[in-house]
Amino acid sequence: GHRRSQSRLTRKLKISAATTEGYSSRPGGAQAKLLAEIGEFEAERNLSLVAAEYRNYQNGIMPAGPGARELAAFFGGVAGKLAARAPNIAGSDQHLLNLLSKRARILHIGVSNFCWFSDPSRALCLILAGTPSADAPLIGMCDSARCPQATHHQRHRAVWAGTVSNGTVFIGQLGRTRKTEQARLQGEVDRAQRVVDAIDAARQAGNDQTGSE
Repeated sequence: GHRRSQSRLTRKLKISAATTEGYSSRPGGAQAKLLAEIGEFEAERNLSLVAAEYRNYQNGIMPAGPGARELAAFFGGVAGKLAARAPNIAGSDQHLLNLLSKRARILHIGVSNFCWFSDPSRALCLILAGTPSADAPLIGMCDSARCPQATHHQRHRAVWAGTVSNGTVFIGQLGRTRKTEQARLQGEVDRAQRVVDAIDAARQAGNDQTGSE
């Protein structure tokens, strides 16, 4: 139900964008209203994603990737603040969202990773582009296996596993004389496999914790 409602809202926003584009570019006009609606939708989506990953953390399923330790430490701090609060279920739910909201505001979503854009000077994409003071990441240039602000989660596993399987098939189709290209592709496959292995290890941590209880 939640995904369907998000899809309907996304379609509505796209239709609205196509309808209003060109009619008004004045501040406070139709485009400004549309941008505010999109911003509200993205904020709600990001908060939902962060809350879902926090629940994974509670179940022992850790994030993976270069930024995993930093994100886990943040979730640990949130857990500590909640534990110190009086046990009021409704209040605790809202308090949790309040604690997660700041983190949600710096979340940028890639196809194969989450980017936690807390410090532009540490963003690998901006460093490579020579724009370390930009106010948003170049998510299309993200090398999430190396960026210290990137994390991989269970939802990203299929993308990385697809890279492994497709790359392996393609390498097998190359002729023996194309050794340079084979080596390059094998490097990409090996890197993707390491990401898959790390994601699997993060899930196994949760399974081990569940089994020991």
